[in-house]
Amino acid sequence: MTDLPEPAGSAPFSGLTPDLILNALDSIGLATSGQLLALNSYENRVFQVGLEDSDDARTAPVVAKFYRPDRWSDAAILEEHAFVGQLAEHEVPAVAPLVIRDRTLHDCGGFRFAVFARRGGRAPELSDRMVRERIGRFLGRLHAVGATAVYRHRPRLDVESFGVEPGVYLLEHGWLPPELSEVYRGVMRDAIAGVRSCFARAGQIAVLRLHGDCHEGNLLWTDTGAQPGPHFVDFDDSRTGPAVQDLWMLLSGGREEMQQQLSDLLAGYEDFAQFNARELHLVEALRTLRLIHYSAWIARRWHDPAFLAAFPWFDSPRYWEARILELREQIAAMQELALTA
Repeated sequence: MTDLPEPAGSAPFSGLTPDLILNALDSIGLATSGQLLALNSYENRVFQVGLEDSDDARTAPVVAKFYRPDRWSDAAILEEHAFVGQLAEHEVPAVAPLVIRDRTLHDCGGFRFAVFARRGGRAPELSDRMVRERIGRFLGRLHAVGATAVYRHRPRLDVESFGVEPGVYLLEHGWLPPELSEVYRGVMRDAIAGVRSCFARAGQIAVLRLHGDCHEGNLLWTDTGAQPGPHFVDFDDSRTGPAVQDLWMLLSGGREEMQQQLSDLLAGYEDFAQFNARELHLVEALRTLRLIHYSAWIARRWHDPAFLAAFPWFDSPRYWEARILELREQIAAMQELALTA
């Protein structure tokens, strides 16, 4: 189950009160101090929760993640937990959920939640060549583990689910202003055709378990502690797909800049995993799919007060004019030569 539309006007987290959050952690044996800090998250609700005697390292504040109702099945969430746990066992710096009372997924008041150790950090200096190479090494290790098993309950990243279906959803549910609807329909049709051409050029490629949303906001850097360097957080969008999905979001700027960034990432990556250069035909295609999917993601969450506050411009003509221009630029980008490994 993924990204299912929820009833219009509903507020999925309206019942998630501070008392319920604290009671949820108390219910699994964590004695809370009453300290509660909301952390930045739209899809789920994430809180730093203080524990009693938090000066003791064993009872330091924890991070509690409450899952959006009806998005993932229990089986899909547990698959993600198992993957991140496997990464941690192989010393890949990923923040795995804590096993409490022999479980990683808990329930209280109708909300499912997981608890994580608090791991801070800052955005990595992606302008630093050595930082990029080091991140590449950890991505190579992540994918080496990801290739050892398959997901059975989490979706695959493909053209239909990430591009065609979200685009149809936007059009059929009237999210486009009437004067832009047919323009968007035509541009999206051409964009999807470009995506399919990119996949055809890439040919048959392997897929594996991915982070799935590997941008710098989900990649934190620390200079101290037991594991200085990068660590991966928020595997909520983990799914099956091509390895390049976890690489392209770390590329930015003009073609020459992206080529250098990619070379540095792969210099570290290929110490631990083999990269199929044909996947580079997919970089702009995957970017295009993400743009379409992102707009549909906001639309499907528009009933959520947090989305109304965060994206007040979403239903304005200017927003959709910008998205049409963006897709036109992507159509041109997909026709250019791919980056090289």
